Amino acid sequence: MTSRPKNGYDLLVITGTTASGKTSLAAAVAARLGGEIISADSRQVYRGMNLGTGKDYSEYTVKDKAVPFHLIDIADPGYKYNVFEFQRDFKIVYDDMKKRDVFPVVCGGSGMYIDSIVTGYRMYEVPPDSGLRTRLEKKTLEELIGILSTYKNLHNTTDIDTKKRVIRAIEIEQFNRTKSEKQNQFPDLKPLIAGIMFDRETRRRRITERLKKRLDDGMADEVKKLLDSGVKKEILIYYGLEYKYITLYLTGKLGYKEMVKNLETAIHQYAKRQMTWFRGMERKGTSIHWIDGELPIEEKSAKVIELLKG
Repeated sequence: MTSRPKNGYDLLVITGTTASGKTSLAAAVAARLGGEIISADSRQVYRGMNLGTGKDYSEYTVKDKAVPFHLIDIADPGYKYNVFEFQRDFKIVYDDMKKRDVFPVVCGGSGMYIDSIVTGYRMYEVPPDSGLRTRLEKKTLEELIGILSTYKNLHNTTDIDTKKRVIRAIEIEQFNRTKSEKQNQFPDLKPLIAGIMFDRETRRRRITERLKKRLDDGMADEVKKLLDSGVKKEILIYYGLEYKYITLYLTGKLGYKEMVKNLETAIHQYAKRQMTWFRGMERKGTSIHWIDGELPIEEKSAKVIELLKG
């Protein structure tokens, strides 16, 4: 098959819940297409966070041939990467692949990241305004809240819990007044989205088995290494799931068995939220072609290829 499908698709998205086998399917399809993978995972961007984020590097090799991948290991642990930066970085990689006539295969389960590119969120970067910040720093929290309330109704209380947050919120609202000419122009894309589906019990079993394997492979040692390197415990807790609960265990807040039990529950809940997000995308008009996860990898990749052919 040629590197680019003939029916006008701009990219393929392989998605699904955690532990659904997205990487192996994406790599298999990309290898058949002569394509490359763009990760859509909100935590795989961080270097040194491997077991906890499911960076299955070996799965990017198909029949002894490496499949190139992008947007993995691009930020240091401790940084707070966000959806705006993902959309920006995705476009850079996508444009480069388009110039090289390489077909992009997006792989990941971060629903907002995927949604941001397939529906084309209109996002823009708000640069710091040092002059405005200097003026606002002199005001009390109550005065700042009063200023912010002149811009918008304060439905989001997280905007007003600290001076720093209120100042940033005011800075964004001030920028919004002149944002039209600075908005990031994201391309209209024609994506094919394929999701890997398992029934609830199988999904839970796969999550449990994978968690056990990662713990056996040294996931707690990975988190300890991050802590020892200077990454603050608050940041690791912010990253959630594996990093949150293992950090709580390593800092004496949880016993080992309690950590494993709570973490397993949290991952199950996360998978449920992922499915809720995907269903929400479908309700808003995004088409997701669900593929039986129980099928052998060859059959799954063949089904995806057939969908691309139209």
